[in-house]
Amino acid sequence: MEETAFFADLDARHARIWPAGLPTAPHYPHGEIGLGDTLRAWARVQPDRPALVYYGTTLTYAELDDLSERCAELLRGHGAGPGERVAVLLGNCPQFHIVFYAILKIGAVYVPVNPLFKEHELAYELNDAGATTVIALDSLVPMLMAVKAQTPVATVFRTSPGEFLPAEPTLPVPAGLGAPPVEHAGTIDLMTAVRLCTGNVRDAQVDLNALAALNYTGGTTGMPKGCMHTQRDMLYTAAASLAVASGQAGRDPAQPSPDVMLNFLPMFWIAGENLGLIYPIFSGATLVLLARWDPAAVIAAVERYRVNRTFMVVDSIVELLQHPDLPRHDLRTLQHTRVASFIRKLTPDLRRQWLALTGGILAEGAWGMTETHTSDTFTTGMQTDDMDLHGRPIFVGLPVPGTRIKICDFETGAVLPVGGEGEIVVSTPSLFKGYWGRPEANAEVFRNGWFHTGDIGAYDEAGYLHFLGRRKEMIKVRGMSVFPSELEVLLGRHPAVLGSAVVPRPDPERGQVPVAFIRLRPEHAAVSGDDLLTWCREHMASYKVPEIRVVAELPMTATGKVRKVELQAQLEQ
Repeated sequence: MEETAFFADLDARHARIWPAGLPTAPHYPHGEIGLGDTLRAWARVQPDRPALVYYGTTLTYAELDDLSERCAELLRGHGAGPGERVAVLLGNCPQFHIVFYAILKIGAVYVPVNPLFKEHELAYELNDAGATTVIALDSLVPMLMAVKAQTPVATVFRTSPGEFLPAEPTLPVPAGLGAPPVEHAGTIDLMTAVRLCTGNVRDAQVDLNALAALNYTGGTTGMPKGCMHTQRDMLYTAAASLAVASGQAGRDPAQPSPDVMLNFLPMFWIAGENLGLIYPIFSGATLVLLARWDPAAVIAAVERYRVNRTFMVVDSIVELLQHPDLPRHDLRTLQHTRVASFIRKLTPDLRRQWLALTGGILAEGAWGMTETHTSDTFTTGMQTDDMDLHGRPIFVGLPVPGTRIKICDFETGAVLPVGGEGEIVVSTPSLFKGYWGRPEANAEVFRNGWFHTGDIGAYDEAGYLHFLGRRKEMIKVRGMSVFPSELEVLLGRHPAVLGSAVVPRPDPERGQVPVAFIRLRPEHAAVSGDDLLTWCREHMASYKVPEIRVVAELPMTATGKVRKVELQAQLEQ
């Protein structure tokens, strides 16, 4: 199909189904200025409004701006500047925000590093990025110092996760978070140095199109690659998300958001970066920050701080709904909750339970990748009569304003008409500028300005996009396509299934067969593989019925995804 005709047809369909009242262009409250300048602007407009709340400690916009200025001058004094990579080896804490905005204010390059890494993984990423400065949790400094000589790292700042804990926390504090700070030879105490620093960096010139971040891919297969992003990428993602955020229609975009947001997602992960570091400050909202997922702390935070917006994985929703303390708390301020269906999948029953609890509608989040800076689609206002849950999994809605998505044939690259299954191909202002130091990989994924994702998708007749899975995960049974994501959604409807992951096994007669690794709910531990197989035969086409392997646990990445490469290795063994 000719591309112009495809988009003319698609745009007409989207015009008919675009949610009423939602803008069709990104919102930039202060124009397209840097994120550091955005923080400065909100600090002038609302200096006393809480920017961060951390277990009872509050940092206002003025305080966060001031601390990030001091931190930026500190980093600049130690050689960090435009193009220099600064690695951030932190868990969720206010220092993360201070450091993130400091790095951007001087035009340096932010490199988030997974704090769960082991030595060889840490050394790999520091060397791959060429980081010369590292800001690390004090508990991780021994591991860092063990590999430092093998890397270009010259300067190490340390900080404690309990640095900003109040004397009397207002929320349950995770075990170990309040441990005393630990000194380490050859390192600099970050917050002591920040508070002693008296300069600012308002003279720094920042190029919004220059490299600003190396966000490493999750590494579910192979070694992670650094995705090169600019500040303009970050700004567009936030501006497009602000435009289509439920509850924002009709609001003056130049005014700060009234939202009180809650984030517990790890902020080294790009979804956590967007939801915890960028979007709340970009929109002028208040963020309640938790060090990690803790259902008791989430319940207490929503009630105490009247949180109205958050993002969770479906597994967390299930854990909250089953929490014994839930009946004693009021969560009805929580009107805007988005979820990601990784292990457990969103179902009409979960949505009904959540509606009864909060009065808000539980919605699938979005489709996106590290390469596109995530949040490339939205689902606001698309849950009427559970229409998003009754179609093909996984419903991901409509492209955000300014993003174009087409479906192409994997072999020929030809654009497919609405209804056709093929590769999701994207053009977006937040598209990464390539893989760091990987020209061969770049040549494979970029074609004529479009990014070929390797993901399989299709538009339905109305014009909504559905994500069907990764091409490398698609299973061919006697020539028929079987999508693991579809089987995982179907399996999630069995009352005994807590989570599942489907991978292929070679078969001499059928080509491949799907194998489902299934984790049972504790109260259904007596359910057998044969019971599940019988259920599958009753609820799936015969060629889709998987072999069943019941397991105690599923191997997970730090960001909540199943490491299917490990399951594949189990089959090969």
